[in-house]
Amino acid sequence: MIQFFRKIRHDLLNMGKTGKYLQYAIGEIVLVVIGILIALSINNWNEQQSKRKAELNFYRNTKQRLLDDANNIAAELRSNNNYSKQYKYAIKLIETKNIGEIDTLGKIAVNLIDYSDFDGQGNIYETMVNSGEIKLLHNEKIIEELRRLEETYFYMNRMEAIHFEAVMSFIPEVSQTAHLQTDKIENEDYLYGLVFENLFVLAYKLTHEKDEVYNRIINEIESIVQLIDAELK
Repeated sequence: MIQFFRKIRHDLLNMGKTGKYLQYAIGEIVLVVIGILIALSINNWNEQQSKRKAELNFYRNTKQRLLDDANNIAAELRSNNNYSKQYKYAIKLIETKNIGEIDTLGKIAVNLIDYSDFDGQGNIYETMVNSGEIKLLHNEKIIEELRRLEETYFYMNRMEAIHFEAVMSFIPEVSQTAHLQTDKIENEDYLYGLVFENLFVLAYKLTHEKDEVYNRIINEIESIVQLIDAELK
């Protein structure tokens, strides 16, 4: 092709058609520039397509991880709700001195040393920033909600750490009051006293607050998943 253009220029010069030669030369330059622009446009389009593909892949992976977390948290939420209801009932039994439910109270007392623990590592936002993947995302709403979700994960982990510390402090009281294997009560008066009432109150408050955090995370995940689904359509 280059040889073809050179031959045309050479023939025009030999025929003394300088004006036409200049017009042709200018036209050739324009064609070259257009060709370059088209090549750059195609290259840019390919690059944008590659980035979009990577962005959508990130959304798919993130959605699956969030859905897995939501399912696991839902299981912990059910467990946490069960404990919360038990502690509330135990408080009522102690306040009313309902000795007829002592076996039930003993079982709930032993459950004081158990608790829900998701231990979530919701570091999607941090990983996204450190890896540079954040540059792939164009949806600022998703970025902001992932950041907020990570803060909620940190709060949840802190609440579970506080609950664990509380459980460690409950163990001596529970151990000297009930058999951990059989739930048999050894100290009835102590079980119905102020110390255990306060333990149940504290445990109820912890589980109630964890219930709110678990629900908040599930709601935040649902919101992000909806935004991701809109991007994947």
